[in-house]
Amino acid sequence: MRLLIIGFLFFYSWSSFGQRAGVVSLEDRAKLEEFQDTLALAGYAVVNDSITEYRFGACKKLIVTLKRALQIKNSFNFPFDRAASVSIQYPQDSSFRIFTWQLYVDKDTYRYYGAIQMNSPDLKLIPLIDRSTNIESSNLEQMELTPDQWYGNLIYSIRQFDTPQGRQYLLFGFDGYRFFFKRKLIDVLHFKDGKAVFGSPVFVAIDENNNKTTKKRVLKEYSADASVSLKFVLEMDMIITEHLERINGNYGEGPTFVPDGSYEGYKLENGAWTYIEKVFNQISEEPPIPYPHKKGGKVDIVGRKMKQK
Repeated sequence: MRLLIIGFLFFYSWSSFGQRAGVVSLEDRAKLEEFQDTLALAGYAVVNDSITEYRFGACKKLIVTLKRALQIKNSFNFPFDRAASVSIQYPQDSSFRIFTWQLYVDKDTYRYYGAIQMNSPDLKLIPLIDRSTNIESSNLEQMELTPDQWYGNLIYSIRQFDTPQGRQYLLFGFDGYRFFFKRKLIDVLHFKDGKAVFGSPVFVAIDENNNKTTKKRVLKEYSADASVSLKFVLEMDMIITEHLERINGNYGEGPTFVPDGSYEGYKLENGAWTYIEKVFNQISEEPPIPYPHKKGGKVDIVGRKMKQK
C-alpha cells in the first residue's frame, strides 16, 4: 500500500491556471495510443485479477503509466477512452478533468486513486491521496479537505454551478465501502488561492423551526443489497435521489438503510443547493431503477455501456 501512495506522490503538483491545451501532434498521439493500451491492460487487471498482490502491482503500473502519458504536451485533449477501468470526468467548462479508479483490497476494504489534470498545454496535475480510513463518518459532511486528505471515491459525474464566491463543482461519487454497506456522495470542489479544496457549505436545509443548517457534502450510506440513485437531472434542473429508511438488515448486517419508494432532492437557489423533502407527490409501487442502469444494455459503475459477450 505504501508503494502505491509513494508512486502517486511523484505526480507533478499544480500551482496556477495555464493556457488552454491545444491540438496533440501526430507523433505525440501515437505515443499516447501506446500508453493507452498499457493503461487499459493494467486497469483491467486492477479490477479483475483474483490475486491481491497482482491487483496492487497492476495499480502501481497504472499510476506510473498515467504519469508518463500526461507529461506529453497537450495530453489534456487526448480522451483515453479505451482505459475503461478509469473514470474520466469533465465539468461543462472543461477547465479540468478528474481521473479516478477503484482498487478492491478485501471484502471490507476499497482504496481509491485519482488526480485532477488542469486544461493546459504543459502538465499541471493535482494528485488525490485517499485518506478515507482516517476520516470519521460522523464528521465527513462538515469537513473541508485538501487533495492529500481526499475522501476516496469513484467519481462518475461532475456538475458545475456558480456562487457569489465563484464557480464550484459537484462531484458525484461511489464508494464500495464495506461488504454489507455501500456509499454514494456529492463532494464539492472549488479553488481557493490557487489550491484545490474539497467541501463547501452549499447544501442547505430548513428545519421545522425555520432554522437553517448547512452541509459541505452529502453522504448516503445504504445496504449493499439495495440500488440507490444520486444524480443531477437536467430536465428537472435539480439533484434527485431516493429517500432512505432504516430497517433491520439480514443476519450479520445489523441496521441499514434502503429506498422507501419516495424521492428527495436539492434545488439551486442563489448559489446554494436547497433541500427538497419530497420531489414527487406519488410513491412508486415498484423499486426505482438503479442508477446508472440504462435501457439498451448493461452499463458499468460510471454509466458507460459494457460490451456484450
